[in-house]
Amino acid sequence: MSWTLKKTLPALTRSAAALLTGLAALATTTAAQAWEPTKPVEFVVPAGTGGGADQMARFIQGVVSKNNLMKQPIVVVNRAGGAGAEGFLDVKGDKGNPHKIAITLSNLFTTPLATGVPFNWRDLTPVSMLALDQFILWVHAESPHKTAAEFLAAMKAAPDRTMKVAGTGSRQEDHIITVMLEKTSGKRATYIPFRGGGDVAVQLVGKHVDATVNNPIEAESHWRAGTLRALCVMDAKPMPYTKKITATQAWSDIPTCKSAGLPVEYQMLRGIFMTPGATPEQVKFYVDLFDKVRALPEWKEFMEKGAFNQTSMTGQAYFDWVARTEQQHRVLMREAGFLAK
Repeated sequence: MSWTLKKTLPALTRSAAALLTGLAALATTTAAQAWEPTKPVEFVVPAGTGGGADQMARFIQGVVSKNNLMKQPIVVVNRAGGAGAEGFLDVKGDKGNPHKIAITLSNLFTTPLATGVPFNWRDLTPVSMLALDQFILWVHAESPHKTAAEFLAAMKAAPDRTMKVAGTGSRQEDHIITVMLEKTSGKRATYIPFRGGGDVAVQLVGKHVDATVNNPIEAESHWRAGTLRALCVMDAKPMPYTKKITATQAWSDIPTCKSAGLPVEYQMLRGIFMTPGATPEQVKFYVDLFDKVRALPEWKEFMEKGAFNQTSMTGQAYFDWVARTEQQHRVLMREAGFLAK
């Protein structure tokens, strides 16, 4: 063996060893990043059945299964007790369990602020904002109020407590919006809380109340059937969806409440949180999963059907948005007298 070959062999051995070490490290890193559920994932809905959060959760459950986006099934579980506190406390108490996620609505903020229940959104692990949900002022199709301006004028002219408004829960988003209507009109309404948005829509269809402030998806089928009338949307600008839902109207045809003299703007989070103690790899799995869901044509159809604002966020931007929105709710609820004593 030549001197050159003898001198080169140790170097080659060291290089091979270094290469193997590097490959092993890469394999370990890849394995760590490739976390995925190993058993069914419980999808907690801190609200009743039929409402916007419940409908979105069950839609996601279906399209994930249909498109084989994960190996394990998703199981939707409604935990509506205590204005959603049951669901939030359940997720909070299951620290380190990556097989449990929750879909949120505004009771993420309103329930702890109104009740003092020992829960804050910071107790959970933020994953992603899927969309923002709109609010529409609805009346029955046979109501004498054909515009938001007419509804406001009637509310101003009527004695206190005459107008009956149905909403989901007490001291939650629907109740907050009703207080906004009261402040604009100068008159008190009779607010009647129900368990979920589906029940709220049914009350209006049955003419048991004068109005609701349901999300679009909670009343879409009744609007399509000609049973309900949409007066205005509580956003700064009209919705972008131009496909006709009724014989004469698309979501884009609904004017803003502000344009009708009701300076009310309110949108609600449809976002995902995990249990406390989730690892970055576990969070990444769900971020990627919901990115795949949002890329589906079925999701785009669902967004249009429910007239959602398709804003989405992850990471620090999502965390910061939730923090700002919590503070906004603190102010709104203080003004409404809804904060826990």
